[in-house]
Amino acid sequence: MINYLRHNEIDREQWDDCIKYSPRVKPYGFSWYLDIMAPGWDALLDDEYDAVFPLPGFKKYGIQYLATPVFLQQLGAFSPDTPLQRALNEFFDYMPDFYRLIDLCVGQRIDNDRYKVTLKANYELDLSKPYEKLWSGFSKHCMRNIEKASRKKPELTGEITPDELIDLFINNKGLEVKGIKVRDYQRLNSLMNFCLKNRKGRIIGVRSLKKKLIYGVFLVEIKGNKTMLFVVNTTASREKSTGYYVVNEIIKESAATKTILDFAGSSIPSIASFMESFGSTNVPFYRVYRNRLPWPVSMFK
Repeated sequence: MINYLRHNEIDREQWDDCIKYSPRVKPYGFSWYLDIMAPGWDALLDDEYDAVFPLPGFKKYGIQYLATPVFLQQLGAFSPDTPLQRALNEFFDYMPDFYRLIDLCVGQRIDNDRYKVTLKANYELDLSKPYEKLWSGFSKHCMRNIEKASRKKPELTGEITPDELIDLFINNKGLEVKGIKVRDYQRLNSLMNFCLKNRKGRIIGVRSLKKKLIYGVFLVEIKGNKTMLFVVNTTASREKSTGYYVVNEIIKESAATKTILDFAGSSIPSIASFMESFGSTNVPFYRVYRNRLPWPVSMFK
């Protein structure tokens, strides 16, 4: 039986156990991630946490709606035992009517003609093979860029603060990116600090000879998954192919382990090509949308 639970009714220990033992688990569904990136989230549960579905709910002009927050790529159904696509369809059938607008990215495909479904790309690399086998799967272009960057012998550093990495992004491409608000950066900052403190993630970067940060990546790390959640390039790092070098080092350190390197996807062709060049596979997710607001309220986003 499916039940709707408000934020303060959710048992975090049972919730996180369900997430942890779900297949191909990603960090987004854990309670600590949701608490930071979707404060006040509610949930749908089936049979005492056998299957769960997080609801990142928000309110605007008195209207309740569901939306996938920035820096939280996808949610969906989670269960150690129940087939996830079946669980997802059951949860959407039970969706509370007071959510007049639904705009969610989920990891499973929904079979429901009441929703508009859009396919989105996400790239993953299985690191279970030895490094030499993984290297052989890189494209020639990727290999050349790694070798080019290696000749400069860049030194990786973890001595980077969340503030420094976010500032680097804002001062380079951040101002051109639409849809990221101040509160989104604040939540990302909180997530980075939480992960650094609790050994659930780290920041890796490269500095110039003058100690200026030119590249950085924030990795969220849970058992079996490393997610490249936030990557910051600069003109200098692109010229030096620094990103290729750093990703190769991440692959090298985790090769021959039961770990998935999640590149977190992109709709920008050049970034998608970069991800694919490491031999990664497109494991798509889905944007599910329904707008039942009356006009002209239906025009709000």
